[in-house]
Order: sequence, then C-alpha cells, then structure tokens
Amino acid sequence: MQFLKTLFWALLVGVMVAFALNNMTMVPLKLWGSLYADVNLPLLLVVTFLAGFLPTFVALHLTRWRLRQRIAATDRTLADLHRVDPVSVPADPAPIPAQVTSGGVL
Repeated sequence: MQFLKTLFWALLVGVMVAFALNNMTMVPLKLWGSLYADVNLPLLLVVTFLAGFLPTFVALHLTRWRLRQRIAATDRTLADLHRVDPVSVPADPAPIPAQVTSGGVL
C-alpha cells in the first residue's frame, strides 16, 4: 500500500513539473494604478494555491487542537469522578418527611 501511495505522489509531482515546464510563460499581473508585474504562470498558480490552502490548513489544525484539549479536560474530569471515595457518599439518604395539611398529605 505504501508503494502505491508513493507512486501516486511521484506521478502527481511529475505531472506538475511537466505542466510548469510547458507553461513557462510570463503573465502580466496588475498590482495597482499603472503598476504591472510580469510573473511566471506556474509561480502564480503555486502562490494562489497556497493563499487558499494555508488558512484552511491552519484552521483545521487549530480546531483539532482545541477539540483534543476539550477531550483531555473531559478525561481528567472523568478520572477525578472515578476516584471519589465510596465511603464518603451516604448509601441511603434519610427520607424526606411528608408535609401534612388539613386536607391530606402533600
């Protein structure tokens, strides 16, 4: 299975390199006003991909970290609850006396 995974990634990298080499054209990029920058197309594609991927990647890892912290806190709370001494908890609490009124028991 590891071989197939490595083969897939190697083929993907090969296709990306072939695309980059065949499309090494300069693309005019308008920055602001009358200022233009000539950028290679593959570089522009990599930068735009990272601009979309990195915030999502960071948000995913922050969410996973926060959920792990919450699970750890819940596990600590459960461990503390399991360590409660059974002698300190009364086995049979005293019954609550019923209130008697003129019409009967409430």
